[in-house]
Amino acid sequence: MVNKIVENTELHLLNEVQFLCFLLEEDGELYATNVFKVREVVHYTDVITKTEGEDNDVVLGFISMRGESIPLLDLRRWLYYNPESRINNLKEFSINSSKELVVICEFSGYTVGLRIYSVKRIIQRNWSEVVTGSEYGFQKNGKVVATTKFDDGKIVQVLDVEKMLSEVFPMVNGDEHIGMQTLERIHSNKIILLAEDSMSVTKSMQFILEKLGLKYYTFPNGNCLMKFLHQTDELYSIGAVITDLEMPVTSGFEVLKQIKNSKELQHIPVIINTSMSSESNIQMAKSLRADAFITKLKATEIEFELRKILEHTSL
Repeated sequence: MVNKIVENTELHLLNEVQFLCFLLEEDGELYATNVFKVREVVHYTDVITKTEGEDNDVVLGFISMRGESIPLLDLRRWLYYNPESRINNLKEFSINSSKELVVICEFSGYTVGLRIYSVKRIIQRNWSEVVTGSEYGFQKNGKVVATTKFDDGKIVQVLDVEKMLSEVFPMVNGDEHIGMQTLERIHSNKIILLAEDSMSVTKSMQFILEKLGLKYYTFPNGNCLMKFLHQTDELYSIGAVITDLEMPVTSGFEVLKQIKNSKELQHIPVIINTSMSSESNIQMAKSLRADAFITKLKATEIEFELRKILEHTSL
């Protein structure tokens, strides 16, 4: 039983990560999420306020934690959820347990409760030991963003909780869409480099950059981006790097460290774009000389920071 998970920003300096590993059914596959997104894990025994209509959706209802109303999702149901289908009767895919074991997660400015079957334990891995979800064939319609291995060699599938949020709560995408409609073109011919392992976030970021009229290259992790930087002979055509924090192989903080510690690269502005916007991460980014820190997919913030960086540096 895990009562509380404490952040350890020293992990970032080592290019390491901790994952909370759990099961969604007895003797089933292993899944995980970054512990930095986990507030606590609880056996919930209070009342669940059910959602209206039939009990067949991903959202089971709402739970109350210290006066806060939090939506409760059945994580196993989400794996079988198809947002493109008009019919999503997911009751048969429910987690089969008499106990309400709930992971309370905070990311992208939202709090959600995720119902799971059981907790295995927390594992610590170097990001070099984490690979993209397709490496072992566990794609599940893009819901698995990366994989690593448990101590016994079993595959651990890291779930794309940002994708879950956007699929289950369309109003989140609606809020993003409203913000995107106010974007105005930035007049610059500099190139933006984007490192992001979530396909759903990458698509949204591409839309934002296209609305801003900017040229960009995208990379699935920090390692690919750094390889590009070391190989290109047009470093001064790069206007900024936008990087996520948690990524396979090379994390966003490692990207930031490598760029700012390199005489050849340190002139390149680096913007951290992450769902893990805790104060400790913000302070760590500042200490490593990040040029900006943005809560993931805040379109107007992205525009503001890019405009500030690019308007006076076009070629």
